[in-house]
Amino acid sequence: MQHNRAGRKLGRTTSHRRALFRNQIASLIKHERISTTLHKAKDLRPLIEKMVTLGKRGGLHARRLALKSVPEADVIHRLFDEIAPRFKERAGGYTRILKLGRRAGDGAEMAIIEFVDYDFSERRAKKVQAEKAASEKKETLLEKAKKLVTGKAGAEKAAGEEAAKGDEPKAEKKAKGEKAPKAPKAPKAPKAQRPASGGKKGPTKGGTPRKVGGG
Repeated sequence: MQHNRAGRKLGRTTSHRRALFRNQIASLIKHERISTTLHKAKDLRPLIEKMVTLGKRGGLHARRLALKSVPEADVIHRLFDEIAPRFKERAGGYTRILKLGRRAGDGAEMAIIEFVDYDFSERRAKKVQAEKAASEKKETLLEKAKKLVTGKAGAEKAAGEEAAKGDEPKAEKKAKGEKAPKAPKAPKAPKAQRPASGGKKGPTKGGTPRKVGGG
């Protein structure tokens, strides 16, 4: 006879297994529906139902016990204020497991665990609406950024054009007011000097005639 063999080890140590279920409980409370293997879903089901029971009980002590299992304040707040009140008139059985078949690759049996009042169409519509709002917000932010950039560039361009227009008439007036400088006069060419007498053959004016003959 086997004793103290309840539960599955799932190929993990105790601390690893506790961390796994802590994360799965938090994800299930946040999204109200998660996909996992069938064995994990079966071991997770009693844990999440105990958490919902704590949420229905309410009070500070119950919140502290819940925080001991899942130390995330926003998750516990959602459990106590949104999820647990929906099961106020229900005695138990807050979740269900839906089999999905075997996973391609390792052949593990997959399943979905979700709260029994989960409405897929409503959650899908809310998700689509949230995505649309996020995309519109992103577009408006991009448009604002473009307007800021183009506005600054346009203002700088207009200021540059105005400055250029304002400088042109001043430059023209200044150019008109200033007379062109007179060109310096070219120096006069020096007069050619007359050659001295006897320098060239032939008679020269004003010079003494050459003697004819020897002596």
